[in-house]
Amino acid sequence: MNMELIYIYHSGFALLGDGFTVIMDYYRDSADEHAQTGLCRLIKGLLPTKESEAMPVGVVHDELLHRPGKLYVLASHFHPDHFSKEVLEWRQQRPDIIYILSKDILRHRRAQKEDAIWLKKGEEYEDDTLKVRAFGSTDVGVSFLLEVEDRKIFHAGDLNNWHWMDESTEAEWKGSEKNFLHELDYIYEYTHEVDVAMFPVDPRLGKEYMRGAEQFVKKIKTHTFVPMHFTPEYEKANAFRAFAEAHGVRFVALTHNGQRIDI
Repeated sequence: MNMELIYIYHSGFALLGDGFTVIMDYYRDSADEHAQTGLCRLIKGLLPTKESEAMPVGVVHDELLHRPGKLYVLASHFHPDHFSKEVLEWRQQRPDIIYILSKDILRHRRAQKEDAIWLKKGEEYEDDTLKVRAFGSTDVGVSFLLEVEDRKIFHAGDLNNWHWMDESTEAEWKGSEKNFLHELDYIYEYTHEVDVAMFPVDPRLGKEYMRGAEQFVKKIKTHTFVPMHFTPEYEKANAFRAFAEAHGVRFVALTHNGQRIDI
């Protein structure tokens, strides 16, 4: 059965299937006109403005929170561009939400123990609809693999080759790369391929900003690749298309928040 993926914003996505919805790494909703300003301030280490904290609007609030069936909310780590405490308020509308969150969110006191099912690297959650397995990160928290309807859907969180090559010594960036390749080996031990990968293609890394994505699709056979965490510079993120397609990967070019993708 076909499923649908919705690009919400930044690293936020929703997976829609028959009788279930999974919202991943929600930061801002798709029609939030202040989202970009808020993200830029966040990257610069500045506090949000009152304007940027306006009432959220978009596909999540207009549609997904009202969609029939099971509703899951996943978050890979505590960074505010991947986890918003707003998601915990959704229980007022949907008391049946199943929260599956990285344990670092609990350690950083962004939520209470009773709020969620907590996962760290190597741990799993499974019910009669889906299985979620946590893998590692090269920043904080986890990446995660959803197994649902015979599909494997991977969300990287902040897993990437964060080499910062343009501003690091060779020893520093090679050390970062070694850590990243180690995490890829760990994923490969569990699965050699994924049906869909949502993975960072972040131009802030400089001239080698696609390096981690290239290494991922070389190591893990990927049927469909969807870029994320690109701040948002659509043209630079979509430049990964040539490499992906040269390696037999379907590349999804993102063009706008709220974009729907058949998978």
